[in-house]
Amino acid sequence: MANKVALVTGAGQGIGEAIAKRLAKDGFSVVLVARHMDKLQEVADEIKKNGGEAFPVTADVSKREEVFAAVQKAVDQYGDFNVIVNNAGVAPTTPIDTVTKDDLDYVYTINVYGTIWGIQAAHEMFKKLGHPGKIINATSQAGVVGNPNLTVYSSSKFAIRGITQVVARELAEEGTTVNAFAPGIVKTPMMYDIAHKVGQNAGKSDEWGMQTFAKDIALKRLSEPEDVANAVAFLAGPDSDYITGQTLEVDGGMQFH
Repeated sequence: MANKVALVTGAGQGIGEAIAKRLAKDGFSVVLVARHMDKLQEVADEIKKNGGEAFPVTADVSKREEVFAAVQKAVDQYGDFNVIVNNAGVAPTTPIDTVTKDDLDYVYTINVYGTIWGIQAAHEMFKKLGHPGKIINATSQAGVVGNPNLTVYSSSKFAIRGITQVVARELAEEGTTVNAFAPGIVKTPMMYDIAHKVGQNAGKSDEWGMQTFAKDIALKRLSEPEDVANAVAFLAGPDSDYITGQTLEVDGGMQFH
């Protein structure tokens, strides 16, 4: 996969950072996208220190024009574009009776709109370059089975699974594959924040909040970001060329289908 180019949104920390590092290790030139340059630069410097190639670009994925501009910068920098990982997302805790329009607007503009803008920008660039590519979207275990207290987040991740299936059918004739990955309970700042708020709402500890999600993991351990990155690397590489429209669950066996 030498000289292939991948763009990863939400690459400044957590799962996105792990994905970017893994793809760089696999030989991709990686364009790192997030809102804050300081975090992106740290990740880029670390990738380069380990012999990889990375280019940081700031963008707000809720803004269509900024996503398109980021993809254009990827091509300007590296001369090609092959994979987009629409990973950026937010996950506030929203028990059903507390949900507001502001909650919906905040989560959907980032999680759902951001994914659609990323798909559109990638598809436009694949057509310009005259070759197919791979589109990889972040859903969640909470987008496969509903989780309590996550009405807004969970529904946004169900939407991303649907978008993935629809676009996979639309782009199949062009040879572009569209898949999703569904992390479980991953040791990231976002997950610890969710656990804290769930525990707080119940008058319990952060650990109690985490265990409400983690108690059903068959492998009896929380996920590391690298576990998810390994699965995304498979979807980004040639071994997944005959897979499209699928959601790959990376949850340690929280549920089976």
